[in-house]
Amino acid sequence: MKAVIAVVAFAAIALGSERFAFSQGGGPSAATFHNPLKSSGPDPWVIQRDGFFYYMNSTGSNLTIWKTKNIVDLENAEKKVVWVPPAMGSYSKELWAPELHFLEGKWYIYFAADEGHNENHRIYVVENSSRDPLQGEWTFKGKLADASDKWAIDATVFEAQGKTFAVWSGWEGDSNGVQGLYIARMKNPWTIEGSRVRLSEPDHPWEKVGDFESRGQVLALPHVDVNEGPEILQHGGKVFLVYSASGCWTDYYSLGMLEASESSDLMDPSSWRKSERPVFWQNPEGSAYGTGHNTFFKSLDGKQDWILYHANPKPGQGCGGQRSPRAQPFTWKPDGTPDFGRPIPLEQAIAVPSGSE
Repeated sequence: MKAVIAVVAFAAIALGSERFAFSQGGGPSAATFHNPLKSSGPDPWVIQRDGFFYYMNSTGSNLTIWKTKNIVDLENAEKKVVWVPPAMGSYSKELWAPELHFLEGKWYIYFAADEGHNENHRIYVVENSSRDPLQGEWTFKGKLADASDKWAIDATVFEAQGKTFAVWSGWEGDSNGVQGLYIARMKNPWTIEGSRVRLSEPDHPWEKVGDFESRGQVLALPHVDVNEGPEILQHGGKVFLVYSASGCWTDYYSLGMLEASESSDLMDPSSWRKSERPVFWQNPEGSAYGTGHNTFFKSLDGKQDWILYHANPKPGQGCGGQRSPRAQPFTWKPDGTPDFGRPIPLEQAIAVPSGSE
């Protein structure tokens, strides 16, 4: 049964054309911005290296990287399509959730793709040895999968205890209905070592909002419970796995969290504790619906922690092109867990990340 969640009315907010402002007196500390960072950009990802931010989001048809020293000015960032899939074949269509990582001295992009049928979605990897990922040549390395080779999307990778791990969203079997979160050790940046282990599956009501709706009518399509979009945040000897719960086609797409000690056996599901409630969710008064599929970054001076996520400005917009990237700073609670707050309203000015140029 679909979880019953109260719908809060909201007033649509029209944004002005100016994205940045300076208070009287000027100076970098006075600079502010308004969300969204650009008009469209589902499944955002950002990584910082050598004084630059490198940003990606789902385009569906290619792998595109934005490069900037000011992450909140994406509209004016340098942009390049770095890889285009073949016209036909198993990874030719529906390219989702690309992530750019720097591992063992090279750049890697992890992305999900299929040949036009969702049940065949798998994770793939491309590699570039150039210092700047917008330069050099991207080489296809193959499919990232364990021996089970089940449906898989939304891969991320992280390092802990001197080891490299991959985490992704997948099916336990060969049919849709439940998406869980899986972890596996990596032999190298493009190869899984050993078997996958399931860390989480939807078991709270807020993770099970998954009926397909159109103009308020529930469609006669299978209900899907979702855990997807895993992202890693490491702080104070802990590993936080922040993920997206419920269907992205609903307004109730939100963020949940798993927590483990960095010194624990990260391949053991009992090492992880799941949040009882979402840690970040919609804010109708702030024109934020379907908030999810996030990433994290630090300000250039390393003093601030930020969350970057996508959201729709109006209800009922689902998994389409209305999803736009939004950023806001977050803090830490006394118990060492992150406090993401609520989505900041679109009309509210936000101070730019400290150290921005």
